Amino acid sequence: MTDTFDDSALPTPTPSARPPFDPEAAPISGAAAGRAIAPTLLTAERLRQAFAAPKDWQPERSDESRKPRLRSGATGLVPASVLVPIVVRDSGPTMLLTERTAHLNDHAGQVSFPGGSSEPEDIDAVATALRESKEEIGLDRSHVEVIGRLPDYPTITGFNVVPIVALVLPPFTLTLDAFEVAEAFEVPLDFLFDPANHERREIAMDGVVRHFLAMPYGSHFIWGATASMLRNLYLFMAAQLPE
Repeated sequence: MTDTFDDSALPTPTPSARPPFDPEAAPISGAAAGRAIAPTLLTAERLRQAFAAPKDWQPERSDESRKPRLRSGATGLVPASVLVPIVVRDSGPTMLLTERTAHLNDHAGQVSFPGGSSEPEDIDAVATALRESKEEIGLDRSHVEVIGRLPDYPTITGFNVVPIVALVLPPFTLTLDAFEVAEAFEVPLDFLFDPANHERREIAMDGVVRHFLAMPYGSHFIWGATASMLRNLYLFMAAQLPE
């Protein structure tokens, strides 16, 4: 079974518990700051160049990524990796995401990147991300060009996630693991790279107000760790572009 990661369970049940609230019903407290990145600036070559010689930038951390909790029996955060797959389309780059099946115990029905915990045969985080992407959605590594990585992302569910950024070169065919993945879909990168679509939401539980990011897209509600990592990818690219 592949583990997928989201720090969306904002209150403090056990790491495997489902969120005890409806994230889509959480009120919007505002939009995130920043300027939209024009589609013309999101070419494959610009993305490659940005990761090849990155300028300084400052990632954001969610409330919960600052306070990860260990999984039962673990002595530290579990090493894990996700693929952040940017599909190079003639009409403009898109982000390939998945929706988890509704019957799973962990993060059922939530939007995520393909990925999972590392295995002994994985030589590094890249190997984990590529292996898990093949297992979960049938994405063959011959279509994947790894261009960089984002800062590690600790989750409330006890994982230390390494986001591996890659270009995915069509044509390719996906074969979904029906037990874990209900759907694979693509979101235009210029939608994700417009801060007007980065909603800051809040939920009050047990007298504590906690905040999380959401990026609703059509029928898909992107939130939690996935939204936070997408926000960091946006911040990274915004810092690489001319003023």
